[in-house]
Amino acid sequence: MAWEHNTSTAFIGFLLVCVLSVNAGGTEAPKLECDDLNNTTWLDYRQGNLQVQYLLLTRNNTDCASLFTLDSLNETHSTTSFNTSLPTKVIIHGFRALGSKPSWVSSLAQALLRVEDANVLVVDWIDSASFAYNRVVESYKDVAIEISVLINHLKNHGSTLESFHFIGVSLGAHVAGFVGTLFDGKLGRITGLDPAGPLFKGKDVYDRLDPSDALFVEAIHTDSDYFGISIPVGHVDFFLNGGMDQTGCARSRFKSILIYFPVYGYVICDHMRALHVYISALNGSCALVGFPCSTYDNFLLGNCFDCQSTFGGTCPRIGLQENSGLTVHPLPNQQKVYLLTTSSPPFCAHHILVEVEVSPLSKSAELQVALRTVGGPETINSFKLHTKENAYRRLFGHPEVLCRVDSIMLKSTGARFIRQGDMHVVSVCISEFPFKRDRKPLCVTNINLDRFVSWTHEFVQVCES
Repeated sequence: MAWEHNTSTAFIGFLLVCVLSVNAGGTEAPKLECDDLNNTTWLDYRQGNLQVQYLLLTRNNTDCASLFTLDSLNETHSTTSFNTSLPTKVIIHGFRALGSKPSWVSSLAQALLRVEDANVLVVDWIDSASFAYNRVVESYKDVAIEISVLINHLKNHGSTLESFHFIGVSLGAHVAGFVGTLFDGKLGRITGLDPAGPLFKGKDVYDRLDPSDALFVEAIHTDSDYFGISIPVGHVDFFLNGGMDQTGCARSRFKSILIYFPVYGYVICDHMRALHVYISALNGSCALVGFPCSTYDNFLLGNCFDCQSTFGGTCPRIGLQENSGLTVHPLPNQQKVYLLTTSSPPFCAHHILVEVEVSPLSKSAELQVALRTVGGPETINSFKLHTKENAYRRLFGHPEVLCRVDSIMLKSTGARFIRQGDMHVVSVCISEFPFKRDRKPLCVTNINLDRFVSWTHEFVQVCES
């Protein structure tokens, strides 16, 4: 089941009333009311009516949406009217467990408008998207048909199919996909933000998002083991942190049980991470680049850092770059790419490879490694060590570049009597990933570790200006 985060008090920008400035005489001018997405109730749901409405935001009204109808196409005198000469971003929310409006719409719309002058249409189908997930899945194609009617009218007024970019969240990604199917894959672009998984993984491509739905289809996967889909559905599929457990999100073995209950922040943190990372990428504070690899495990070993054979040398990036920055032709199909992120905005992680060599062990062991930056965060990972293997390597996603890592900490954390306690570390090295020929790894050798005792080494580094 695809859930979405709702924090009713957070949706400030989209709900605020736009206030006109006070005139010279000191009398308050009339207030301009902003339109908003609907909430729905159990009674509305039981009536079973299909209701779809559209809200329009432009650079002239970035924080005050106006209701958009077919009649609005003739209102060319309005400063907030639809401009058929501009590209159009279509935002489609997904399943709404309790019938409440999503809190993130304004943030996404404003981020899009900061990057590009466009029409932003928000599809409000909350009345049909609430309460019973199986029934919502049964009706999502009807919503897509309603949207296609609007697209046809916009075409008649001068818009082109290539100018439409659909951004679907969770179940909304499959709604966007079916709109694309109705237009024979001629829409310009579809971005699926953790496309819904339950009831869709085994579906035919006609019934879910797939690369044939638009000229370019991309997807960001963050919860593929629960609410998101685990298979690639686009030309390029970004699997953040392997597409499952996201850094900073709480773990719960009861997650599958809580799927029908409104424990939003706890249950759907992974699922909604795709949306928050996408918004952060649009804000452009750092690059979020994916690397093609056969598996996530192979990626973590540092074996995949070359985009030449798959993408002609250019690695795909999350954001609004055309075709995710790819120039290769023809486009790849269902190509998985991987990247690590941090736990908070802007989510960008610098990939650092940690290589450890230990002396032969008599028992299995666990080694904790932490990369630290003065005055900043630290990144901690654990290596599972075995008696038949002496060398280990793993990618770390660290908020700072390698030259700002000023210390490394090691600790033997094996349980008493079961695992190796004391151990000898032959060497530990850290290097930048992808590798740079002019940057040598930072290495420390000959380290004796006692059980549960931390060992720390400080590096003296200067970042180039």
